Amino acid sequence: MKNLVIVESPSKSKTIEKYLGSDYEVVSSKGHIRDLAIKGKDGLGVDISDNFKPTYTVSDDKKETVKELKAKAKKADHVYLATDPDREGEAISWHLASELNLDTDQNNRVVFNEITRDAVLHAFEHPRKIDMDLVHSQETRRILDRIIGFKLSKLLKSKIRSKSAGRVQSVALKLIVEREKQIKAFVPVEYWTLDAKFKEQQKEFSASLAKINGKKAEIHTREEADQALAACQGEFTVTSLKKQVRRKEAKPPLITSTLQQEASTKLGFSAKRTMQIAQRLYEGVELGDHSEGLITYMRTDSTRLSNLFIEAAHDYIVQQFGKEYLGKYKVKNDDNSQDAHEAIRPTSLDHSPEQVKKYLTADQYKLYKLIYARAVASLMAPSKSNTVSVVLSVNGYDFNASGTQLAFDGYLKMVSEYETSKDVVLPELSEGQQCTPLSLQGNQHFTEPPLRYSEARLIKEMEEQGIGRPSTYSMIIDTIQQRGYVTLDKATESSKTKVFFPTEQGVLTCEKLDEYFSQIINVKYTANMENELDEIAEGDLDHVKALREFYDQFEPLVDNAYQNMEKMEPEKIGEQCPECGGELVIRQGRFGKFISCLNYPECKYTRKIEDPAKEKPEPTGKICPECGGELLKRKSRYGNYFLGCSNFPKCRHIENIEGEKRPAYRRRGAKKDD
Repeated sequence: MKNLVIVESPSKSKTIEKYLGSDYEVVSSKGHIRDLAIKGKDGLGVDISDNFKPTYTVSDDKKETVKELKAKAKKADHVYLATDPDREGEAISWHLASELNLDTDQNNRVVFNEITRDAVLHAFEHPRKIDMDLVHSQETRRILDRIIGFKLSKLLKSKIRSKSAGRVQSVALKLIVEREKQIKAFVPVEYWTLDAKFKEQQKEFSASLAKINGKKAEIHTREEADQALAACQGEFTVTSLKKQVRRKEAKPPLITSTLQQEASTKLGFSAKRTMQIAQRLYEGVELGDHSEGLITYMRTDSTRLSNLFIEAAHDYIVQQFGKEYLGKYKVKNDDNSQDAHEAIRPTSLDHSPEQVKKYLTADQYKLYKLIYARAVASLMAPSKSNTVSVVLSVNGYDFNASGTQLAFDGYLKMVSEYETSKDVVLPELSEGQQCTPLSLQGNQHFTEPPLRYSEARLIKEMEEQGIGRPSTYSMIIDTIQQRGYVTLDKATESSKTKVFFPTEQGVLTCEKLDEYFSQIINVKYTANMENELDEIAEGDLDHVKALREFYDQFEPLVDNAYQNMEKMEPEKIGEQCPECGGELVIRQGRFGKFISCLNYPECKYTRKIEDPAKEKPEPTGKICPECGGELLKRKSRYGNYFLGCSNFPKCRHIENIEGEKRPAYRRRGAKKDD
């Protein structure tokens, strides 16, 4: 019988099976096969009284998959678990082992960071046991998210009609809401700058006021600006001139968070779209006669690179650009980095973006090109610029001018599409030289409020604060939008970047969580929880102890909120229900706000909230030939006019403006006899 290999993704299984040969059958679990059950106290699937013992159940959509896997596992000589190389992948392997009755003491776990022939074959030569510390870390995260999510969501639904809350999503929402409050509370402060233009040796250049009598220049009013302008009349003297060579180091290779940020700012991709494209590049792309993964695993927070790649990159740099472009290898990981595997890089430098372009979609090509360029550039020499700093002074007022000229492009040679260097050339000046300004003027400014979060800025903030993990950022951003807590829009018509705005419900949700759960739903606590999960993964912290400490603090807060949080009643619109006479109210539904009866669920009357800008039906005086109602002139979604019965939807008679009958309106997806 064949050896059975189980991976997560169907597309990945085809590539790996080609590498392993006919003695192996590679199948997919299609992701997670089990999750916490929705039963027991509060439907948590966790027995809190029994050391937080979880109860797992096979997901409904995976029952057939598990059945097939069990049948194949019984016939196989050996079963290998080759799920993704992170905590989530480790947990999936453990769930598979549990369902398939595999011996977890056997070396049946296979891990590889890239889907290439050499990496896969090497991994199968060195299988290991399932790492239960990683499993416990993932399981603890899942239990925490289930307890917080279920209990807070149930509370908020009953009290303020919010759809959900979560350990990380609510902190992300808090960042957006607090930023909006800062912007609304911001009071602009007036300030002025003084700018001079000079011309020497047929070259114009500018200088700005920096100091007054040796102190930082601060001009707050027009009167102060006029006084300064009056004092700056006459010849300026070059009092300082410094020339130096400025080196600019290459940025490190991409990790999950910086990949999402760079793809957002450079390519205009959302975090979700970026991760979907990267997943495909990792799992394997058909390259003519074979399939191969083009990048290493895209869920990583380490900038480390393998020795093999560094050697290959050094050869590539020397061959393409020359020895002078060769830089030094640097690793820059922050305190939160798990360093589980490498940075995101191409699996082979032989697969240049231009060579594989014909096999990729446009989006895949753009993202792969960015990853390729950043990985190679990180090992290249710094760029060098000749800079000149000049101080021009008059009556105790010092103006600064600066020039820069690229002397050696270094790593910029590889990333010129994403980073540019603009030369600003000053004329040849010397200390003591007299210069007469062509113009001198004051310019009024006002301080600006902090910027709203774009996707890239929010991801950067979450990473710096240690909130969640980079692999979850796209899901978090997606969730708070789906829940109706934030919108992603342009701040102005001329804006290029979309930013987050909290909705009324988002602000209310954040304020209530702040009022009753500020000890739990905050940046510091959430970041500390991530650190504890890391300690569990390293075997340095007992997962039950961590859960107990959390729950003993959390449960009293929930009890207090149920007792003291005021319940929000639906907004009444001042109309009676046409079916039962009850009050009509505004409710929040899956697709936005709508009008329904206060007596729901006994009375199920509902109607849409009419858009005031929408053109209202116009009476025609004509009688409907089918039910006797009045025909109304209506405007379709496509801008065309037609005649429809006033008794719609009970009567679906439709005519065109000329009076010719049209096919009756039918809902999309409805049956013909509906």
